[in-house]
Amino acid sequence: MASEKTTAILDAIKELTILELADLVKEIEAEFGVSAAVSVSAGPAAAEAAPAVEEKTEFTVILKGYDETKKMGIIKLVKEVTGLGLKDAKDLVTEAPKPIKEGVDKATAEELEKQFTEAGAQIELK
Repeated sequence: MASEKTTAILDAIKELTILELADLVKEIEAEFGVSAAVSVSAGPAAAEAAPAVEEKTEFTVILKGYDETKKMGIIKLVKEVTGLGLKDAKDLVTEAPKPIKEGVDKATAEELEKQFTEAGAQIELK
């Protein structure tokens, strides 16, 4: 619902000629510091200008948790993958969440994730 003032202004604008209306727009822009120009949305050209996001090349494989019934298999896998001794591998597993491997490439990280998941562990790649 338009107020009486708004209705009166609209009625007055309807009576203006095109030249008078153009002058009114210029005066409103100057008085209030606004622009009546229609903004154009950024299309595909803006998307092309945006910098490409670099794909991550180094990953950290983190042991988040594991199935208690499969703990020994996970300890053996940690020992095999990291080259740690049995006690250190056991400590790493029992102190999860802990990083297993750091600074590995994507393919290696995904392969380790697959191996540990099949063994009953929950893995996170960062």
